[in-house]
Amino acid sequence: MKSLLLAGGKSQRMGQDKALIKIDGKAMITRVVEALKKAGREPIRIAVANPEKMEEYAEVIGPDYDIEWVLDSVQYAGPVNSIIDNLNDPICLEQDTVQLATVDVPWITHEVFSSLEKSMSKNDEVIIPTDGDLLQPLISLIRPRLLLDSLENWGGTPLHVLFLKIPHSLLMVDHVLIKNVNTESDL
Repeated sequence: MKSLLLAGGKSQRMGQDKALIKIDGKAMITRVVEALKKAGREPIRIAVANPEKMEEYAEVIGPDYDIEWVLDSVQYAGPVNSIIDNLNDPICLEQDTVQLATVDVPWITHEVFSSLEKSMSKNDEVIIPTDGDLLQPLISLIRPRLLLDSLENWGGTPLHVLFLKIPHSLLMVDHVLIKNVNTESDL
């Protein structure tokens, strides 16, 4: 696993499944998967809430990607729980770095993912993209072995706050490229 794509949310604020919303003719999940592949972040582990989502998402993504599907151990428990579940997998712990991603950043590019990798120092547990105002921890590049200890004692702290307490770097990125889509007005 070189990337972990979080796709297990309810999309409550959107009122429909964000992963399947099309932008310029492509589902948001497909756009993110394409960016991860172009950045060399395959295999892509996609964490979903239920088996039906695996089938739906696989149909819109297509067969041209190295994807491993996993179910969140607790449905709709949130992204941090999904990250912890996956970091506890021995396959993940073998990786030097894992790229986090989420389906609601449809304008992300492979250049952003590549820049995170190039900019990460050997002392960083995480490198976090930011536009200067907001941090985007769910599209950070992480070192699984180092980060797992910090997350195990998570205690509900917002992820961006936790990431700022551990060895980290920030990467300035154009706000459009890392913009979250949570409501229709965000489109």
